[in-house]
Amino acid sequence: MPQTILIVEDDELIVSSVRYGLEREGYRVLAAYNGEEGLAMARAAKPDLVLLDVMMPVMDGLQCVRTLRAESAVPVIMLTARGEEVDRVLGLELGADDYVVKPFGMRELVARIRAQLRRAEMQTRPPTTPDNAVVRIGRLTFDRNRHVVSKDDRPVDLRPKEYDLLAVLMTHAGHAFERGELLDAVWGVGWIGDPRTLDVHIRWLRQKIEDDPATPRYILTVRGLGYRFVQAEEVETT
Repeated sequence: MPQTILIVEDDELIVSSVRYGLEREGYRVLAAYNGEEGLAMARAAKPDLVLLDVMMPVMDGLQCVRTLRAESAVPVIMLTARGEEVDRVLGLELGADDYVVKPFGMRELVARIRAQLRRAEMQTRPPTTPDNAVVRIGRLTFDRNRHVVSKDDRPVDLRPKEYDLLAVLMTHAGHAFERGELLDAVWGVGWIGDPRTLDVHIRWLRQKIEDDPATPRYILTVRGLGYRFVQAEEVETT
């Protein structure tokens, strides 16, 4: 059964072009022409991925992604104009997974869609790691087999990229990662999106696992380099 892509875009020419290109790639494509219609269609059809324009009538893309993210973990790629840097950053802040700048080529769009769908699929794939693939640091537990991160034995609700990022950090506790290393590990080598998405996801993780996100004990900033996750003995002695 083909995967379903919902495009929410008020420009009919863009919708027609994207629909044609994605259908040639084997996807089923649904279209909505404003945010309200897009939300209704997302709720009813439960697409595998949403392409969401920023500037639309009735309800703009930023309002739409805020509502959509509160209801669903479906991957969202924002479609933005070249000069809308503020909107791109805000879209990531509100929960978008990636963005594409107009005008864009179909090869780039398809590559980004495939990457997001792969990452989403990883979250539901049966575990293939060896037994005892469990990391415990302080009050946090990372269980690779169960695909769960827990704090005080209660599961932490993580989106796919948050889980992937935390998995890399916890399984390499003590290692100071350069920002580029983390982007390559989680978003893929050659990813050309906004590198600030890493900082956004780090902040989201701190909000979910730290007692005081403003004074983190687990995910530490390494000035001039990137981030590292503390080792178990560091937590025990602080």
